[in-house]
Amino acid sequence: MRASLKAAAGAAAVAVLLAACGSSGSPTPSGGASGGGSVDQVKVGVIPIVDVAPIYLGAKKGFFDKRNIKVSMESGQGGAAIVPGVASGQFQFGFSNVTSLIIAKSKNLPIKVVAAGNSSTGVDGKDFSAIVVKADSPIQSAKDLAGKTVSINTLKNIGDTTVRQSVQKAGGDPSSVKFVELAFPDMPAAVKEGRVDAAWVVEPFVTIAKQQGDRVIASNLVDTFPKLQISTYFTSEQTAKSNPDLVKRFTEAMNESLTYAQEHPDEARDILSSYTKIDPSVAKEMTLPLWEPGVNKESLQKLADLAAQEKLIDNKLDVNQLLN
Repeated sequence: MRASLKAAAGAAAVAVLLAACGSSGSPTPSGGASGGGSVDQVKVGVIPIVDVAPIYLGAKKGFFDKRNIKVSMESGQGGAAIVPGVASGQFQFGFSNVTSLIIAKSKNLPIKVVAAGNSSTGVDGKDFSAIVVKADSPIQSAKDLAGKTVSINTLKNIGDTTVRQSVQKAGGDPSSVKFVELAFPDMPAAVKEGRVDAAWVVEPFVTIAKQQGDRVIASNLVDTFPKLQISTYFTSEQTAKSNPDLVKRFTEAMNESLTYAQEHPDEARDILSSYTKIDPSVAKEMTLPLWEPGVNKESLQKLADLAAQEKLIDNKLDVNQLLN
């Protein structure tokens, strides 16, 4: 399983390349289906991670069916498949990490955000994302990461950006932190064996790290912005312009799915077994992300500003360009 937030790893490279070249609910759609009541077949590019539980749960509960949408999810390995897949029409919608979408938009990829994905809980020490160290590590806070090596899943993306925010907030020197790229599943072992001083992990690896005795020293997403929205669902500009009714109905279905998942966490945990290999005992213990409907423009702008500050994009980006 690919871990959380690698929703569009490599999107910057993709953008450069492209720049160069359930049970049924009520049958009445809220927005009215296109084609006089016909059902729209919709493919959504997702990653098999905790973050996308609401769309699977919503499909099972019939939230898309009652809006005349037959939704199917296709797993991708990250933005290298999903972002250009949406832009080219292979997928009608996709799921991505916000920073990667910002990078893609800065390269003029024709994409538009249409619905929320997931957010930080906003609770320090009780988030689905954390910076962890060995139990006997001398590192006591993010300030102590100055001059140390921290593993992240993708360099020059949301990981190093938010870890630096934790270091800065704690009074350390964020510019002196050394980052190495590792896959999330490999991080607990790297911490245990001392190959890195600390690791940025997300669920289920936060729980796995805790189970092996590691300590949480900071909640990097919480330190960056209150309830930081770190992912969204998006479509192509072509789909947004040519079929606004479909986009409207998809957004409504996603909003209902997000609300339901947030209000029924046990069902959200249970649905994970249908598309991930997360051990049920781990799924029961881990901290779930926050699933709220509505795109938080202020949160997205914070990530856009940090992307410019970190030189991930050439110029500042007004996120209104990204919103549908």
